[in-house]
Amino acid sequence: MDIYFPILMSAGGGGDAGGAGMVQLGFFALIFVVMYLLLIRPQRKKQKEHEQLLKNLKKGDKIVTTSGMFGIIFAIDDERNMVVLKMGEVKLEFLKSSIAARVDN
Repeated sequence: MDIYFPILMSAGGGGDAGGAGMVQLGFFALIFVVMYLLLIRPQRKKQKEHEQLLKNLKKGDKIVTTSGMFGIIFAIDDERNMVVLKMGEVKLEFLKSSIAARVDN
């Protein structure tokens, strides 16, 4: 009996099928809007803020990398997208994208 149930449902009441399709389409549109508001939009905002942070870096800024290392910017090489960080007596090169945040005193 379970095999014939979908056939019986599709055979009768042909006028209701169009309305059900519109409801499904509206439901998927609602899901997309909620996903955009909760996931995509905040992520884009965070990405723009991080790009702005990287643009505004200057020599002498205290920063923290994504790996948790603290340092002071010694030099910036925009061509190679690198920064040289001074950590005590050691100077290390990092990608600009590995900078997580600027640290205030």
